[in-house]
Amino acid sequence: MALPSNPGMRTSLNVPQEVLASFDETWQAEGIESRSRAVREAMQEYAERHTQLEDIAGDAVAAIAFDYEHALVIGDLHTIQHDFEDVIGTTQHVHHGEWCLETIFCTGSTDRIRELVYQLRDFDAVGRVNVMFLQPVS
Repeated sequence: MALPSNPGMRTSLNVPQEVLASFDETWQAEGIESRSRAVREAMQEYAERHTQLEDIAGDAVAAIAFDYEHALVIGDLHTIQHDFEDVIGTTQHVHHGEWCLETIFCTGSTDRIRELVYQLRDFDAVGRVNVMFLQPVS
């Protein structure tokens, strides 16, 4: 006797209205069949990106780009950047009103770079944090 397939788990999320509106516009424009399908794909992409981040080992060169609300987090970000000066080579910063975009270029231990990424993601005033490992250091 075959067991019935698991249709999935129902869950609820709190999402700011402007994020939900943008998300809905995007998946509808792409012709995805439903919001549920789009959320599943987004979650899968997030999990894959996280797994890739976890799988990189040794030393590497990386670029970390993130946006944040300046007034709410700038002091904490400066502290973190000083704490990670062993891997941070340089930063580039652009202002856009109260929001800023920053890119940090790193060289060194992937464990330290990963720790930096996770600390940046821990702030509510930081919108997105994306990391790209450019090449392994030989």
